[in-house]
Amino acid sequence: MPTLMTVVGARPQFVKAATVSRALARRGVRELLVHTGQHFDDTMSAVFFAELELAAPHRNLGIAGGSHGAMTGRMLEALEAAMVEDEPDAVLVYGDTNSTLAGALVAAKLRLPLVHVEAGLRSFNRAMPEETNRVLTDHMAALLLAPTHAAVANLAREGIVEGVLHVGDVMADAASHAAASPHGASVLSDLGLEGAPFVLATLHRAENVDDPARLARIFAYLEAEARVRTVALPAHPRLTQRLGGRAPAGVRIVPPQGYFAMQRLIAAADVVLTDSGGVQKEAYFHRTPCITLRDETEWVETVEAGWNRLWTEADWRAPRRDISEYGAGDAAERCADAIVALLSSAS
Repeated sequence: MPTLMTVVGARPQFVKAATVSRALARRGVRELLVHTGQHFDDTMSAVFFAELELAAPHRNLGIAGGSHGAMTGRMLEALEAAMVEDEPDAVLVYGDTNSTLAGALVAAKLRLPLVHVEAGLRSFNRAMPEETNRVLTDHMAALLLAPTHAAVANLAREGIVEGVLHVGDVMADAASHAAASPHGASVLSDLGLEGAPFVLATLHRAENVDDPARLARIFAYLEAEARVRTVALPAHPRLTQRLGGRAPAGVRIVPPQGYFAMQRLIAAADVVLTDSGGVQKEAYFHRTPCITLRDETEWVETVEAGWNRLWTEADWRAPRRDISEYGAGDAAERCADAIVALLSSAS
């Protein structure tokens, strides 16, 4: 039986992997899940595996912390040893993290077919580490599973047309699964947010939290919003370090939330303020307006469809419409079919 090695390391990747892994299991694929350890805190890792019923990792490399280069370097060494020992027929990576790039580089060096889920996304801001990771990964991949038609067009502009498929967005599948789950039902009452208007904010990208001047501007933006209604901010570990015990005036800092609790918060919020690509889409899935705390977004269709805007833009009243290209909750099935075909040809 062909073997697929899946490399994950960060919270959004666990969500995506859970949907695709279920579809692969239904097709009898032998999958080895390798967790690099990039997100190691229980609130960012272990709770997600438990809630999403994701199988325990075949390997947990325990690699976290340090600079981008140091972290990626340690991952390269450990992943190469894992792939040499386990001899997978292909490697699957998700998104745009350091774990994604490390998995892609090792697969390329060992001449293993690489599958990239969420291929073709571009913010066109090379100052973002995530942009470098996603561009390099796409240029090494044999199978590029794109969530949108814009992503397919981005790849074509870079000369990548072979092995490209538009499959829809696996996070839409995950959102549908979450809507039917009883998990996280008490989060609004637990946080004292039930029955009152509130804003949900998330903040974690290095370009925001590692730049004191930019972080101060965002804090001022959140404080202005907090004078109108409650702002709840689940604190990512990177942000917690930067806060140093202080918080923006009037902003309620709450613990990081599990996947299902977070979906309920997004669905109940008046508006979402975020620098997370995944949360931008999740806001759309729950039809909650979103303001992105960045100067650009790779999810341009959420802006074009009137559900999202950049925080630097004026208030907007664009007509809202559905985004059909994300699929009807069947993206994971399409991914699994394409992966099975690749494995059959590789074996």
